[in-house]
Amino acid sequence: MTEKASEHFLECRETRQVHRSALSDPRFRRYYPASWFSSLGAWLLRFLLGWSAWDLTHSATWVGLVSALMLAPALLLSPWFGILSDRVNPRQGLRLSMVLHSSIAILGAVATWTGANDPAVLACLAAILGVATSLHSPMRLALVTLLVNREALPSAVGYSAMSFNTARMIGPALGAALVAQVSVAAAWVMAAMMFTASFLGLSLLRVMHQKPEQTSTSLWRQFQDGYQYLLRRVDLRLLLALATLNGLLGRTLIELLPALSGQLLMGDSTDLATLVAMAGLGSVLGGLLVSRQSADLERLLMLVCAAIALAALNLMSLQWFSGMTGLACWVVCLSVVTTLAGTGSQTLIQLIADTGYRGRVMSIWTMLTLGAPALGAALLGIGADSLGFARVALLTGAAGLMLIVLCYAKRECVLSAGSP
Repeated sequence: MTEKASEHFLECRETRQVHRSALSDPRFRRYYPASWFSSLGAWLLRFLLGWSAWDLTHSATWVGLVSALMLAPALLLSPWFGILSDRVNPRQGLRLSMVLHSSIAILGAVATWTGANDPAVLACLAAILGVATSLHSPMRLALVTLLVNREALPSAVGYSAMSFNTARMIGPALGAALVAQVSVAAAWVMAAMMFTASFLGLSLLRVMHQKPEQTSTSLWRQFQDGYQYLLRRVDLRLLLALATLNGLLGRTLIELLPALSGQLLMGDSTDLATLVAMAGLGSVLGGLLVSRQSADLERLLMLVCAAIALAALNLMSLQWFSGMTGLACWVVCLSVVTTLAGTGSQTLIQLIADTGYRGRVMSIWTMLTLGAPALGAALLGIGADSLGFARVALLTGAAGLMLIVLCYAKRECVLSAGSP
């Protein structure tokens, strides 16, 4: 571990009992409403794409493909956007993201009005959404660190997760109501309005961003520097591995909720909205738990590992849950532990990564947390069509349980201030 990493560790130890609310900072309070609108619009878009994929095809494979396309571009683009987040004001990147998201919603509305909404169009819209998400996530993560002090960072991450996942409840519920009572096109238009409101809120936000010194270093060279930095930091690589494992377990099944609802419940858009809302409820609870944590590396790491182990056990128990009530309880539990692991790993990385590399490291975190569920959704969607969700979940959970035991055995590389 580098000397700077040791200093970060000691700082965390010194401040581990300090808790400060991010909402005490006026800059974060001004940003928070804009993040709510963008999250509402994002979940409304995801609901419309997922529901439309199942409604048009009744195929778990197609739902998995659309879910994968919403996430897969992060594998290629997130590292480059992460480099940009270190070089530009992230507020500007978020505004551009809102423009892209609004365009997707408008295109979806036009396709629905003209009767051109077919699986190929959905796949294209999902891929564009993946590009917009690849831009949005690194910029959002970089912006939050500019709005609060170090002591308030766990609180800021937790509150951001709470708003994002509360929107997971409200967005799909709003979408289901609009689809049932008005029209699918009206739901697309509502999403565009959400992103417009977020764009306006971000435009009013003033963020002081210290530009890096102008150098002739290319983006590719900066990417290589970030890669070399990760090679030197075993602790960061372990945390990224934990984030990837979490994405392959809980996040993957949550991405397949449209197929899960259709295959196990024979449900309609209202049933899907209910399950997605339950996932949002669980994530709000998980985000609330993280928001109450202090900057204590050992406690946060234990929380992440325990949450991933519980997610694996939860997957293995799917066969014992049936009906809307049982499945809703199962989704809530899975979502709580998945959010704990995801936001906990994000907080740990932001606490120990050097400032000059933080944007690049968090872009890798984004790439893995979005890319892993993309790969998992594609593979598990195919498996669910042939084996059924219960068997696929059992096998996935068993494999995940073995992997988290191996990762936990390496925990000292994060906690030790000496050379790993």
